[in-house]
Amino acid sequence: MRRYLTLWSELLATTWREQPKLTAGLFGAEFGGLIATVGVAAATGAAVAGASDRSPGAALAAAGALALISSVNVMVRGLRPSLIFRAVSQVSDVRVDPQIVTDIATTEGTEHLERGDVQARMTLLRTASWNVVASLWSAVSIVFVLLRLVTVLLLLSWVSPWLLALMPLACVPLWCDRRGRRLVADAETANAEAFALQRHLFDLATSASAGKELRVTGAAAELGRRQRAAWDKNTAGLHRAQLGASWWRMTGWSVFVIGFMGCLAAAIRPQAGAVVAAQVVLAVTAAATLQQSVGAAVNQVAGALGASRVIEPYLWLRRYVAGQRPAARGRQPVPGTLLHGISLCHVGFTYPGAAQPAVRDVSVHLPAGSVVAVVGEYGSGKTTLVKLLNKFYRPGEGQILVDGADLTMLDTEGWRARTSVAFQDFGRYPQTTLAESVGAGDLSHLDDADRVGDAIRAADAEAFVRRLPEGLHTRLSPAYGGVDLSEGQWQRTALARASMRTDPLLFVLDEPTASIDAPSEHEIVQRYVARARLLARRTGAVTVVVTHRFSTIDNADLILVMDKGELIEHGTHGQLVAQGGLYSRLYGLQATAYHLTPSTPENADGGPADPW
Repeated sequence: MRRYLTLWSELLATTWREQPKLTAGLFGAEFGGLIATVGVAAATGAAVAGASDRSPGAALAAAGALALISSVNVMVRGLRPSLIFRAVSQVSDVRVDPQIVTDIATTEGTEHLERGDVQARMTLLRTASWNVVASLWSAVSIVFVLLRLVTVLLLLSWVSPWLLALMPLACVPLWCDRRGRRLVADAETANAEAFALQRHLFDLATSASAGKELRVTGAAAELGRRQRAAWDKNTAGLHRAQLGASWWRMTGWSVFVIGFMGCLAAAIRPQAGAVVAAQVVLAVTAAATLQQSVGAAVNQVAGALGASRVIEPYLWLRRYVAGQRPAARGRQPVPGTLLHGISLCHVGFTYPGAAQPAVRDVSVHLPAGSVVAVVGEYGSGKTTLVKLLNKFYRPGEGQILVDGADLTMLDTEGWRARTSVAFQDFGRYPQTTLAESVGAGDLSHLDDADRVGDAIRAADAEAFVRRLPEGLHTRLSPAYGGVDLSEGQWQRTALARASMRTDPLLFVLDEPTASIDAPSEHEIVQRYVARARLLARRTGAVTVVVTHRFSTIDNADLILVMDKGELIEHGTHGQLVAQGGLYSRLYGLQATAYHLTPSTPENADGGPADPW
């Protein structure tokens, strides 16, 4: 509860800063409702007393006051939802939602983007901001509902002490409703992965990219069956929880109604003429108000507890982000130039929840200014090695040293600012123009036309840019009034984006030409090898190329051969061929596939086949 109170106090302070008049109006409405509770009961009793005493003037005045109070109360209650909507929209859309996106996108590591259980929380967070902020006003309403309950009890105690027994009875529906809500919240958490899976399968079935393959393979029916199975699993668990919650609510209200009737009968039973008409009306009015207040309390508590399904993931995200940003995370400045290079010293890493390490006991030195190729089977640890070099994960064992400094202790933003990467699973930004998509590789030069042009030339993308209807200003999706790029064109765009920075210390090409034809691949790789030599003279940058095609790496300064997470061979192309190990055998298979000899690794088609 302390965590919730802290969150609500922060949201209230933010709402007050953003909309002080609106916030004051909402609290005024709540106070008005509290005053109206007393006014309605008092005016009702006065009207009945005036009628009983045959004082029409007093009765009419009380009735007029009752009508006025009731009208104002109805008007305030009608305005309250729109005021809350405006207050919640302002804070959720302008503050909370952007903060969620920023926290997810700027956290140092990528564990929260790759783990299935964490992705389930991310699914809930997609629409969390509104419910998180709305829970604040549910909590505020609970406070005022409790004040109304206390006020009603004072009125009831004035009529008869018997009616005070309604207070503990009023807690029964609240407690039962809380139990029911907890059942539903636990079920939603337990079935979050099934919900995320069915949502993913639905999106997959309705996407244009997957639609072609589904129709050719005939897998649409199977995909639909699995989506339905995930949906049934999710809804079955929720249905059981909601059924149990309904039984709890029915039990709570049954106890309250029976107790209400008994207390009311005891309170208004005539005893020596002590109970007058006004007291009877006041008792009935106050008791009915109590019942309404309890109902309102149940609804508001339900709203607050119902929001816990998104508040908990939201609070988890805040804790996770805070845990990723400890004071000692690393503030050591990044060197301006690499003098010695990058050393991996007994580096090991195991993904959370995995039984086997993805990388184990890797020790190798990547000299400053070198071109390093990494080869190996799928799952051999190549991409994991790249993630560790980019600080997406921290080594579970060993160290990565940059000119002798532990990479973990280097300033992360500073290191990322001196890194350029083109991933195989690169990003696509269809809402942008081509120039913006390329320029995003170095935001400080986003509008630098010369820098963007140089990056496009480095990726050998000039020809396809000229064919675009508006050139660099073409939007990259038909949905935004532009064109749809082919896979190879998207990859060239990603390569160009990776070329925007001119002074990186680490330049990574992770399967950079997987969607490009072999002749173009050969030309592009040669361009980037030449660029690597230029960067080496400028900053001592280490260029790492992850690839399956040997024709792209035979001129690398160092080749790392990964197998089952271990570095089993490393050296130059000539050294590895001479050793007769795994690299030599696989290179021989490629050469044979293209009718080449190991001494002539390249041909007019750009390189041999992929042996992996």
